[in-house]
Amino acid sequence: ALNCRSTMFGRYCSLFTVLTLLVISPVPVKAFWKREKKEEATDGATAANVANDSNGVKPTETPVEYGVDVSFPMHHSRVSNNYAWLPHNMDPVHNDIPSKYKDMPVQPLGDRQTYYDDFLKGCKEKWDASGAARCQQNEDDRIAMTLRQPQSMQNYTDVGFKKIRAPQKVFKLIKDFWDANKEIQTPENWGKGNTYTNNWDSATYMVSVENGGLRGGGAGLKKAIWDAARETIQEWTGEELTECSLYGIRVYTEGSILAPHVDRLPLVSSAIINVAQDVDEPWVLEVYGHDGKATNVTMEPGDMVLYESHSVIHGRPYPLNGRYYANIFIHFEPTGHSLRHNSKNDGGDVHEKYRDATARGAGGHEVDQIGDLPSYIQPGSPEESNWRMRHPHGSRSQRNSFTTGSTPAHLAAQKGDLKSLAQAVEKDKSIIHAEDENGWKPIHEASRGGHTDVVKFLYKHGADVNARTSEGAGGTPLWWAQKVHGDDHPTASFLESIGALSIGPEL
Repeated sequence: ALNCRSTMFGRYCSLFTVLTLLVISPVPVKAFWKREKKEEATDGATAANVANDSNGVKPTETPVEYGVDVSFPMHHSRVSNNYAWLPHNMDPVHNDIPSKYKDMPVQPLGDRQTYYDDFLKGCKEKWDASGAARCQQNEDDRIAMTLRQPQSMQNYTDVGFKKIRAPQKVFKLIKDFWDANKEIQTPENWGKGNTYTNNWDSATYMVSVENGGLRGGGAGLKKAIWDAARETIQEWTGEELTECSLYGIRVYTEGSILAPHVDRLPLVSSAIINVAQDVDEPWVLEVYGHDGKATNVTMEPGDMVLYESHSVIHGRPYPLNGRYYANIFIHFEPTGHSLRHNSKNDGGDVHEKYRDATARGAGGHEVDQIGDLPSYIQPGSPEESNWRMRHPHGSRSQRNSFTTGSTPAHLAAQKGDLKSLAQAVEKDKSIIHAEDENGWKPIHEASRGGHTDVVKFLYKHGADVNARTSEGAGGTPLWWAQKVHGDDHPTASFLESIGALSIGPEL
C-alpha cells in the first residue's frame, strides 16, 4: 500500500516520491536537447544525465537521480522547482528546508517547468477556446490517472518492465509489413486538445496493420502478431492473456515527445517494439517501475520492452533528435487465469474461455475470482471507485458475438474483418444500418473494437456516426471508442475529426 499524505506541494504517495535513476549502461547520454550526434548506448537500459547548459546546469557524465514531477508533471500539475543548487540541498546541515520545498522532490534537470509551460501553450494556441480548454482537461485527466492507477493495480511482475530482443517470428511479421508499406504513411489525427504527444508541433504518422489495402495488411496480420507475441508476454507475467489493442506502426518525427502516462484499462500487459529509426541519439523511454525507480531505456530496431502498462508510468518527455522513430504497441488483458507455479490451468483455448465467461456475464477476467471487479484492480483502491462509476451494473463492456439480430456485418466489424464486411455490404447495402436486439449497429462494434479502417468504411457507406445503442439511450460510436481505447486511439481521433458526438448511456 502507498503512504499518501498532503503537503505544501500537494498530495504525495511515498512509493513514488523517492525515486532514483538507474545506471546500467556504460555509455551515458550527455544531453537530450543539443543537436549533436552522440554514440548510442550499447545497452538498452541506460541512465542519462539530461541536463544541459540551456537549463542552467552544466552537462556532466555523472548520472542524476530523479522521480515523478521532475522531468514532466505526473502526480501534480507543476514540475518541481526544488533545484539541486539551492542552499538547503547543497548544505542541508546548515540550511533548513523552506516550507514551500518540504516533501518536494529535488530538481536536478533545471527549469523543466518552462519547458512544460511551452508544451501546453503550444496545444492551447493550436485550437479555439473550446479546444484550449480540452488541452487543459486532457492534462488534468492524464495526471489524475498517473496518480490513481499505479497505487490501485494488481501487478504480475516484480519490477514492471523488461527489455529483450523481440522473438524472431514476431519481428519478422512486423518488419516485413513495414518494409513493404513504409512509404504509405497516414497522418494521425489526434483530435482537438489531445496532449499525449506534441502533435501540433511534430506530426505523427500511422502504417496500420488493419489496413487491408496495404501489402500484407488486414485482420489476418493483426491476429498473427497478437498470437506470436502472446506467448512471450504470458511467460513474463505468468497470466493467461487475451488480445486487447493493436492498430499499427506509429512513426514519430523530429521534436516529438510523448507525455508520461499509464494506459487506460483494460490495457494491462503490453509490449513496445522498435521497428525502425533514423536518430542522432537514442530517444529514451522513461519508465517508473514497481521498485520505485525511474529508468531510461534505449531501444534499437528489434528490441522489445515488456511493461505493465496499467501501472508503470511510461513516456518520452525529451524531444526526438532525429528524422523518425517507428514503433508498434501490442496490448493484452489478463483473463484471470494464472499460469504461475502450481496454479491450476485446465488448458484449452483462452479466447473461447473468455467468450464463454463473457456470455455468462462474468466479463471474462472474472472467471477465477469472487465478485465482479477485474482481477487487476485491487479491492478498496481509488481505481475500484472509478471503475464502478464507469460500470454501474458491475459488468465490463464486452459484447456477445451471437446477440439476437447480429448480422454478418456485425460479426465482421467486431473482428475488424474489412474484406468480409465489404462482401456482406456488396450483397446487401442495408446491412450497414442493421441493429441487433440491443440496438448495436456494425459501426458500434467496429468502434468498440478499435478497427479504424472498418469505421472509415462504414462511414463512407452511410453509417450514422451518432447512432446510439439501447434504443437511443446508449453510447455513440465515439463514446465507445473513447471508453475502451482512450481519446488518443486512431478510431476515436477519426470519429472526432468528422464531427461525431461523444454521448454516453443514460444511467
